[in-house]
Amino acid sequence: MVRVNGSERGQLVLVAAVLVAVALAPVVLAYLQLGYHDDVRAAGAVDDPTDDTVRVLGRAVEQESASVPRRYAWAERTAAVTALRDALEPVRSRLRTGEMERGAVTEIRYNATVARAWQSANCPGGPGREFGNCSVDRGVVVQERTDRTHVLGVGFDVTTTSERGETAVTVMVEAVGG
Repeated sequence: MVRVNGSERGQLVLVAAVLVAVALAPVVLAYLQLGYHDDVRAAGAVDDPTDDTVRVLGRAVEQESASVPRRYAWAERTAAVTALRDALEPVRSRLRTGEMERGAVTEIRYNATVARAWQSANCPGGPGREFGNCSVDRGVVVQERTDRTHVLGVGFDVTTTSERGETAVTVMVEAVGG
């Protein structure tokens, strides 16, 4: 049996305390570097539903544009665009009011300018193109393919206003398979 007198015991306790302090130092430094804050919103995170709004618009454009070629010939492209916009209206209306209880209002407008720019960059002209002409009608890009109207995409301006401020984005939502 080993006996430790009073002064050796004190030194042993002091050495143990130093070892614990050295072991905890990296944990304390990591905690300080992370800048932990228990209230994420107070630390600057903004609860902005704009990204979700754009995703929902994308799904709606994809879903509603899928049936257009079956129903509309190229000569009926104006009617096809009207039908598409009518089909998207309930989604736009729901998105406008969906975040009101959380203090956010979303405005969604069609943007023909971004649709024309997209058409210029993505619809080739000339005799070597694979499909027919493209046209922009009220923010919707359509193309003639085998005498049918195909929706290629829709331009939108999405503005979300809340107590934290306003977020405005302009997007071109492409129709998958368009």
